[in-house]
Formats: sequence, C-alpha cells, structure tokens
Amino acid sequence: MADKNSFLLRIITPDRVFYENQVEMVEFNTTEGEIGVLPGHIPLTVIVKPGILNITEAEGDKQAALHAGFAEILPDSVTILAEVIEWPEEIDEERAEAAKERAEERLRSKTPETDIVRAETALQRAMARIEVLR
Repeated sequence: MADKNSFLLRIITPDRVFYENQVEMVEFNTTEGEIGVLPGHIPLTVIVKPGILNITEAEGDKQAALHAGFAEILPDSVTILAEVIEWPEEIDEERAEAAKERAEERLRSKTPETDIVRAETALQRAMARIEVLR
C-alpha cells in the first residue's frame, strides 16, 4: 500500500518485468550524473547510464547492475525502461571480468578502428556487474 514515505518503482526490460514494488528511495546513474529519487520528486525524464541501481525498501536495500535505458520520474512513481538489468545472482563473474579486460585492452590500444565510446560503455557495464557482486 502506498503512503507518503514510499512510491511505486517499476523496472521493465524487453523480456520481463524485472521489479515492481513500493520503495522508499532509488538511486542510479544518468547521463547528467547520479540521481537519488524520494517520494514527491518533481516530474523528470532521464537517460540511464551504466552503473549500480540501489533500491531502498522498508525491509532493506537491494542492488542490481543497470546498463542503459530511460527513466520516467513522477511524484508517486518511477518507471525505468532498461535494456539490461541484472541481480547479483544472475551475473557470471568470470564473464564480467573477461569483458572488463577486453574493454580495457581496446581503450589501451586506441587504434584508428577503436570505437572509444563503445569501449568505454562496455567497461562501465562490466564494472557495474563486478561492483554489484562485491
């Protein structure tokens, strides 16, 4: 049941409803920096950047690796349309470490064919996965 100390958080991916529950706060990265949302936040639409999603529920905190998407923030709800989001138990640590190493190598090599923005985004995604496991 909603009250003045919570709001509805919905996180939707192309293949599932990842999360839907009343929360006290949510924090995540945007292209403009990290944002923390509390009940009653002004309406806002933001672009999500790879990083850790922190959810504060009455029962405790949860974290997930959030990769990219859009968020609609309203006074009584937040909806995140995410390309990919993963709970820690869904992450393959070896695969994340390998992706981090590949991205770092691409950034170090800086050949004319290297897509720097893509390599930096891959590194951010890998780091989010690794960080949420720790």
